[in-house]
Amino acid sequence: MKNSPLATVLLALLACAALGSLILCYTYIRTNRELRFLKSSVGQVQMKQRGIQMLTYDLMEYSKRNPQIDPLLEKYKLKPTNTVTNGSAKTGSK
Repeated sequence: MKNSPLATVLLALLACAALGSLILCYTYIRTNRELRFLKSSVGQVQMKQRGIQMLTYDLMEYSKRNPQIDPLLEKYKLKPTNTVTNGSAKTGSK
């Protein structure tokens, strides 16, 4: 048998498949590395968020004992403002 074109075609397909496998492997490794980095970043953000939530809860509890902190809590919208006036409660009368 002489040099068959089928062997050349199959060898070219094998080389393409090997190259494609290398590209996919590299992409998988890079994506997995980025995923690990992002998971650790999310963990840090969640830890900070829990800390802020605990601090906010403690501030609300403290404001029950010491109302002098209420203007600061209202400024940062952690506690609703207490704007009740005598004239605004009347409705329907002229």
